[in-house]
Amino acid sequence: MIPKRILGNSGLEVSALGLGCMGLSFGYGPAIDKQEAIKLIRAAFDAGISFFDTAECYGPFTNEELLGEALAPFRDKVVIATKFGFEDGDSKKGLDSSPARIRAVTEASLKRLKTDYIDLFYQHRVDPNVPIEDVAGTVKELIKEGKVKHFGLSEAGVETIRKAHAVQPVTALQSEYSLFFREPEKEIIPTLEELGIGFVPFSPLGKGFLTGAINENTKFDPTDFRNTVPRFSEENRKANQALVALLKAVAAEKNATPAQLSLAWLLAQKPWIAPIPGTTKLHRLQENIGAATLTLSAEDVQQIDMAASKIRIQGARYPDSLQKRVGK
Repeated sequence: MIPKRILGNSGLEVSALGLGCMGLSFGYGPAIDKQEAIKLIRAAFDAGISFFDTAECYGPFTNEELLGEALAPFRDKVVIATKFGFEDGDSKKGLDSSPARIRAVTEASLKRLKTDYIDLFYQHRVDPNVPIEDVAGTVKELIKEGKVKHFGLSEAGVETIRKAHAVQPVTALQSEYSLFFREPEKEIIPTLEELGIGFVPFSPLGKGFLTGAINENTKFDPTDFRNTVPRFSEENRKANQALVALLKAVAAEKNATPAQLSLAWLLAQKPWIAPIPGTTKLHRLQENIGAATLTLSAEDVQQIDMAASKIRIQGARYPDSLQKRVGK
């Protein structure tokens, strides 16, 4: 079974690994068959995953509906995280975290998720037009009303985290973090530690790159957003193979895969980190779950860090249009 972790000082208990569900409906090519997706989500639950991540804009809306149906039989045994923050729930449009919008999303998400409470409600991206105090205050009211249990932020900067936390304690920050993107180590992780906030890394496998299944010859589906990511250009994929080679070498010594090693490395960083790798494939799900019981010693982590520090990752993690929305 998968060990449990507590996100910061909040008391919210989750499986050490969650399941990021976006890719089942959105972002990485065509949506997978609904029955297959339900099967995958239920297999994750059976294997001990109790933490499921979605958002209204995944689809839009279809991912929440999928989760609602898949998790209905054991709703009280799982933690469901979803998100608000885009105009009309469409990530291609502008940001909207107005209090009225947050309330509207809450009601709509509850219906789609077939539930009467949201365990963890994230602001998907910081909205520069709405003071974060108003956002936190609105979620605080929703918590008092019992519709939401915990408040989260996604891709927020340190100043925003502090301001929000002062109004309504933030249970978790969800941002990208992996051996492929280590920026949070500078300011974010020390701030979360100081404030007692949990960390939920998304793309913990570098959008699939750290699995070793992607090289310079890989062709992505035309609708796959990695086509727009500078880090995934052909030449950068070739240059960044050095990191995968390192992971393969260390993983081989542990009878593990590069993906398992990458996740185990994240779990070894802090006891309040719970990554949410996503997958559409049952065998990958089982592989990821194997990381939860792969223990790395302090020496192991140090060895990986030393070797990784000599590798310079090429290419930005987002195109400019998306980069503007993060770290606010």
